[in-house]
Amino acid sequence: MSFTADRLLLFGATGDLSQRMLLPSLCALDADELIDDDLKIVATARSEMSDTEFRNFAREALEKFLPKDRRGGMAHFLNRLTYQQLDATTLEGYDELARKVGEPKNGLAIFLSTAPSLFGPTIKGLQHAGLDGPNVRMCLEKPLGTDLGTSCEINDAVAAAFPEDRIFRIDHYLGKETVQNLLALRFANVLFEPIWNSNYIEHVQITVAETVGLEGRVAFYDDAGALRDMVQNHMLQLLALVAMEPPTSFDSTAVRDEKVKVLRALRQVTRGETVTGQYRAGAISGKSVPGYDEELGKDSDTETFVAIKGHVDNWRWKGVPFYLRTGKRLPERVTEIVVQFRCVPHSIFAGKGATMQPNRLVIGIQPEENITLSLMAKVPGLDREGIRLRQVPLDIAMPDAFSGAVRRIAYERLLLDLIEGDQTLFVRRDEVEAQWHWIDAIREEWTAEDLKPKTYTAGTWGPSAAIALAERDGVSWHDE
Repeated sequence: MSFTADRLLLFGATGDLSQRMLLPSLCALDADELIDDDLKIVATARSEMSDTEFRNFAREALEKFLPKDRRGGMAHFLNRLTYQQLDATTLEGYDELARKVGEPKNGLAIFLSTAPSLFGPTIKGLQHAGLDGPNVRMCLEKPLGTDLGTSCEINDAVAAAFPEDRIFRIDHYLGKETVQNLLALRFANVLFEPIWNSNYIEHVQITVAETVGLEGRVAFYDDAGALRDMVQNHMLQLLALVAMEPPTSFDSTAVRDEKVKVLRALRQVTRGETVTGQYRAGAISGKSVPGYDEELGKDSDTETFVAIKGHVDNWRWKGVPFYLRTGKRLPERVTEIVVQFRCVPHSIFAGKGATMQPNRLVIGIQPEENITLSLMAKVPGLDREGIRLRQVPLDIAMPDAFSGAVRRIAYERLLLDLIEGDQTLFVRRDEVEAQWHWIDAIREEWTAEDLKPKTYTAGTWGPSAAIALAERDGVSWHDE
């Protein structure tokens, strides 16, 4: 059912995500007049607050996390906010919450940013209060389970009240401009799509590197680890966008149909195709940092780094390895996709002493949004001692290319899509379950091998075994 919601209900409204992302994103949308004046935002959490106290809380979050040049009309936004205290684990309080929400003219969008253990009780409470009707949408923030079984339990609980076309599973990476530009790069340029296959591409690298450690996520991260925290969602979504077939159109069904085909075509990882690591004390940007066990306060076998050699077994990608790498306490914060093309089949310049290097496409997602294509060019000169060729980068810095455009928080796009009902950049249930199927098989392989994380020094690019994982195939990670 298509409608633009005029009520937005935020669960977990006093949490870290709300302060850093949700409230700033909504305020920015309000300042740009991208949400209707009649949109009412109802916030709820365990803390006891009045409307005025929550508005003051929201103001402090906006002053801390929203850039000054995007705070125009903050008072107007704060006046949209109301607050209702709620213990989500009991039915008591949901009727009062429903009264606070009121009767929407068009529809209600709910954003559920709570612990997964609260999803079931929250759904029951919403049903009890009648907040599950045909004009209600539900948005779920990760983590959506810890394996396929728990993910199915969560999805079943939500599906008991909401059909799939009203469930919005969020992955904030899909809200990033450069991630969306990957689709434009592939499907809006005749230059790339004809060569976007195993005939011309040698391998693909996807790196999500963080310099931070636990950052207050001690309990969650030690239960999850790098594989479930990063690979299961963000990295597999990036892989699916790189590898998907051209959809028939840019709508939610067509795009997500093609992504799920890729995820189902992932070959099960075998022995020797993964490396895990855990950081020890070292230095980041010249500053000493403790090891994972020191931050955690106990010994742990949780991986803070993982590298995987994956394959997509279909016609387009047969024989092309996808190298995935993510970790904490690495030398720099970077998320990027590297598409390494094959060498030309014959060099006419070899007899003149020239050496060739294959073309490479680098798509930077964060912290810098850019696209770099390396091409071979002749070094100027009279060539008396032979021809020299050198790689020349063609750089497209997205902020420079679109200098007049506003640089937005990823959640701005996703929250606006939720309000308006566009599911294209949200994750469907069969995608989530295909991701978990692959991840669970990796964890089973680790258990069978009794694989323990190798140590690496904070400030390095992970265990040396991760370098060897690629070098066995004659491949170097892009940072080297």
